Amino acid sequence: MEFQYYGANCMRIITKQASIIVDDNLGELGLKSQTKVGDIALFTGAHGEPDVDTKIIIDQPGEFEVSGVSVVGLPARAHIDEDGSKTATMYKLVAEDIKVLVTGHIYPDLSDQQLETIGLIDVMVIPVGGNGYTLDGVGALKIIKKVEPKLIIPVHYADKETSYPVPQQELGEVLHTLGMEAKETVAKLKLKSGDLPEGTQLIVLER
Repeated sequence: MEFQYYGANCMRIITKQASIIVDDNLGELGLKSQTKVGDIALFTGAHGEPDVDTKIIIDQPGEFEVSGVSVVGLPARAHIDEDGSKTATMYKLVAEDIKVLVTGHIYPDLSDQQLETIGLIDVMVIPVGGNGYTLDGVGALKIIKKVEPKLIIPVHYADKETSYPVPQQELGEVLHTLGMEAKETVAKLKLKSGDLPEGTQLIVLER
């Protein structure tokens, strides 16, 4: 399995049989869309329509099996939600004996039922930029402690290219709040199930 990061919440996850693009709203943020023909397109929240023909668009809770990838969409309370009425969708992906959780912009308090459905997770992709727009380091740490993933990939933090509607925190500031250092910084993360660490490590993906 391979992971590549494009900025904001957008991540590509590649397996032997599938190419999955997550939250490609990059065109709204001054960046180039990364969705390709035949992608499995996942959206954790509101989104526009892709400019190319995707294999499937998944933007709601449910169970899906596409190109050898098990996709479970889990309903969650949205991060920006004053009265508890707005929802987002987390995704648990399973392929090649690796279990991935994509949280999206969710409220940090997960229920026991949600945690039971999530189960054991190898890789968690989680936004950390904060400032009321999405999870910050404190909120992300709550989820990390409950889920206990083996690898953490932070996304949606400040960079020079992305025009966020709300300024995001620098990654260094977030890592200080998390009390973690990056195990490594790589352009792409290539992962086999046998490569997973025993404890929890954080990997930074370059854009």
